[in-house]
Amino acid sequence: MTHPTKTRIAWLMPALLGSTLPSLVHAQSTADETATDLSPLVVSATRNRSVAGETPQKVTVISREQIEQQLAITSDRGQILGNLIPGYSASRQKMTNSGETFRGRAPLYLIDGIPQSTPVRPGARDSYTIDLDMVERIEVLHGASAEHGLGATGGIINFVTRRAEPGEINQIAAASLTTGDSFDSAGLGNKLRYQIDGQRDRWDYLAAVTRQERGVFRDADGRRIGIDNTQGEVQDSTAYNLFARLGYWLDDNQNIEFALNHFNLENHGDYVPVEGNRSRGITTSARRGNPPGDPAYNESTTASLSYTHADWYGNELDAKVYRQRFEGQYGGASIIPTFQDPAIAPPGTLIDQSRNESDKLGAKLTLSRDGLFDDRLTITTGLDLLQDDTQQLLTQTDREWVPETQFRNAAVFVQGSFDVTDALTLHSGIRHEYAELDIDTYQTIASANGVTVEGGKPSFDESLYNFGFVYEFTDWAQVFANYSEGFGLPDVGRVLRGVNAPSDVDTLFELEPIVTDNREVGTRLNWDRLSVELSYYESDAELGERLSEEGGTFVSNREKSEIRGVELSSKLALNDAHGLHLAYAWSEGKTDRDGDGTVESEMGGINIAPERATLGWNASWTNELSSFVQVSHYFDSSFDDQPDNLGEFDGYSLVDAAVAYRLPVGQMSLGIDNMLDEQYITYYSQTARDGDDQYFAGRGRTFTLGYRLEF
Repeated sequence: MTHPTKTRIAWLMPALLGSTLPSLVHAQSTADETATDLSPLVVSATRNRSVAGETPQKVTVISREQIEQQLAITSDRGQILGNLIPGYSASRQKMTNSGETFRGRAPLYLIDGIPQSTPVRPGARDSYTIDLDMVERIEVLHGASAEHGLGATGGIINFVTRRAEPGEINQIAAASLTTGDSFDSAGLGNKLRYQIDGQRDRWDYLAAVTRQERGVFRDADGRRIGIDNTQGEVQDSTAYNLFARLGYWLDDNQNIEFALNHFNLENHGDYVPVEGNRSRGITTSARRGNPPGDPAYNESTTASLSYTHADWYGNELDAKVYRQRFEGQYGGASIIPTFQDPAIAPPGTLIDQSRNESDKLGAKLTLSRDGLFDDRLTITTGLDLLQDDTQQLLTQTDREWVPETQFRNAAVFVQGSFDVTDALTLHSGIRHEYAELDIDTYQTIASANGVTVEGGKPSFDESLYNFGFVYEFTDWAQVFANYSEGFGLPDVGRVLRGVNAPSDVDTLFELEPIVTDNREVGTRLNWDRLSVELSYYESDAELGERLSEEGGTFVSNREKSEIRGVELSSKLALNDAHGLHLAYAWSEGKTDRDGDGTVESEMGGINIAPERATLGWNASWTNELSSFVQVSHYFDSSFDDQPDNLGEFDGYSLVDAAVAYRLPVGQMSLGIDNMLDEQYITYYSQTARDGDDQYFAGRGRTFTLGYRLEF
């Protein structure tokens, strides 16, 4: 299959318009501070604290204003990330982020640099561990990276949390109401938020809480959207988030800080799915009922203690220790063949459900020094330590599906940048990883023949490299290029639970790590009101991982894979009141299914994101009134080597809008998601998961009315 990439790029180039869209109306003090803050934006997700716009790889920084702009329209985490990050896949609109890939591979989600992923048994719940109202900005590193360790084979998405503002007491209270255009009571949702923060003497503090109720969703035809009680739902759910930060300045250079984040999202379990019919175009729906088992939920608690010193013998020192407890429970909505055991119940009658449990203990130390070699060299070095204890249980029958597995990881790194001339900067670094799994002897469940697997301690030792450059032709044009390697484990839990013949852990070939090579070239153009960033990348893995569905569950296939793609983002300030933004992403991937060393089979929608273009327009009509409109178009595509039901993607276009008005006290906003009420089938349902019970429509027109008061 051929893709009209060059043709598409050609017609996109004249339209390289846009702006980093400012938010809807904000408090005047915030607007004034933003307008006068011209200091370079440091990207903390890069361990050497690179400046945005001066990196050898593509970096996207999503501001607080952009986050609030999207939240005025939708609270869907995947939809927001897809709208703002070229190369991020289309949202599933479920509790899981399975199938939401980044450049065709897995992203590493971080909160203030703390990994949210569970490397032993990634359950695709790691993007739902914090409410975006707690986030100040989102830093995105595109492409494989080892800067924060395991998991970032597709890139890094770092949620940087909010901090105290100047003043002894600052408060924010906000409320919103969400409904579909049928305005039925079952579809109503609401959200409440309160935040207090401040600075006094050497102390600064912040405490915030949110609580959100979501009703059932309807598609553009007015039908209830299908319930996925197994993987988990965000509709018909309650979520709350508690966040606190307390800091103390020992002196002008030293700060110690404690942070705590607790997040919980739980489905109510008031609906059961109604199967659709793919061949007749009837989507999966839902009706009131009591699904078997307990509702699915996500619960995460993270505590961290940080110490920084801005001038420790001429170095900048950052040290952090953290502890996280994570539970991700899946529903028991159906009779899954994998869970059957004739010793417990007659075959075909046993209903069970699973829960991932993970405890992480980690530490990160970073030491950076600049100004070396006549202020041309910056060196950053550090040490990362992680211990993760994970298991997956079958909760209704008290069985162990994935045995308790301890993962220990230690890594040292050094990263440097050198200004060869005023125009040319070189970047290079190395990270050495050591990882070990500790697994006791265990027995698989009946569907895997109930065999005994001897325990062991397989270990991996890997050095990962990166190097690149940035060259400035003029003060408005630069080119950049980089090579970087990412390091990750395959889904160890899937491998361990799937062993169906007597074996031992140390000989499981599938446990070998995934090393991804990322190559990228690009250009940045910055004129007075127009800026453009265009990049081309290739991502290869000699022993990658491709998921496929077998018997109602996904299994891991270890295969060589190659992915390539194009990403474009641009912005244009038409004047002081109007701005446009355009983003475009295309990718394709192939894998070696027959093991002959040559990639020949096309990767499907479970890995590859849809080709997509997003255009946004922001307008400030008066000091009180502002608006925002965005259009996202998903192009038609086909996948030659996928099952018939998953080989064709019928694209669609979505239009979203929001308007805000500053009142004498507070501000009101009205957001409209899917404003034109487009009826469509989600990308994941069309291309990644077969079955009449997985044929989900996307959400129809939805209104969100919000009010916020800062005092």
